[in-house]
Amino acid sequence: MALQAIIYSRGSLQLLDQRLLPFESTYLQVTDPVSAWTQIRDMVVRGAPAIGCTGALALAVDLTNNRGGGTAFADRAEAVTYINTTLDYLVTSRPTAVNLADTANKLKAVAAATQASASATEVVAAVLQVAEACLEEDIAANRAMGAFGADALCEAVAERGGVAGRPAGGGLRVLTHCNTGSLATAGFGTALGVIRALHEQGKLAHAYCTETRPYNQGARLTAFELVHDGLPATLIIDSAAAALMASGLVDAVVVGADRVVANGDTANKIGTYALAIYAKYHDIPFFVAAPTTTLDPDMATGAEIEIEQRSSEEVTHFKGLRVAAENIQV
Repeated sequence: MALQAIIYSRGSLQLLDQRLLPFESTYLQVTDPVSAWTQIRDMVVRGAPAIGCTGALALAVDLTNNRGGGTAFADRAEAVTYINTTLDYLVTSRPTAVNLADTANKLKAVAAATQASASATEVVAAVLQVAEACLEEDIAANRAMGAFGADALCEAVAERGGVAGRPAGGGLRVLTHCNTGSLATAGFGTALGVIRALHEQGKLAHAYCTETRPYNQGARLTAFELVHDGLPATLIIDSAAAALMASGLVDAVVVGADRVVANGDTANKIGTYALAIYAKYHDIPFFVAAPTTTLDPDMATGAEIEIEQRSSEEVTHFKGLRVAAENIQV
């Protein structure tokens, strides 16, 4: 059974509380924009594509249950204004990941494109149709990305001289960072989707996932997904990545992204930049797997990306217990 970070039906949205994984699987209800904002900010749900879908579906639930499918609005203009304001609010929950902003702009455009004579219920119906399509669209995109990515990794490794120490055509040993699988998307995943595709094609020898400090998404989530799907995999500490590459055990690296801007600069989980430097030094192909919703062509360089600053307790504490010395700056 595939892992599901998001469960939706008309009027109901449930998010798998990823803070409790891998030890407990609990789903929390999203009843309105405020609960959605809080659960996105608190990382009940995380991963740029999943955050984008959550924003869209949270609006859908709110419009259905709390706004009477549009009957609560006096007219089209009031409905459009409410939709725009709600989406702007949701975007503030996690500013670095562009998918949520992209989804918000898409839904705003749908509302704005309705005819001037449209009723409020017709505006809401148009927005619901697009919002509710996001899960299937994301899974389809991830499947396609996985296939393209698997081919790209195989070609890059072949150009480099094949898989060291094994005959041509042998499976790849792939390193990934953070969590980019079914838990970070509507399903299948981006970078982890590439690894899944390699496995489905019989071209994966081994997957390595970093623990991904300080929030341990790799140890808690990616390792959980790899074990769940029965893929050959090993969890490593973040600081072991360079040594693993130097030992010749990594053929390629694939990571996800929160935002990719016009010049190709990419924002992703802390630690990604170090992996890119290690890979370049050891002449190992390095790939970023991301859907088009993660592209931001309106931003020129990575210097313009707003980087989210999270609580220092994610470094100083673990599961509520302090593990760092008192009074140390973070």
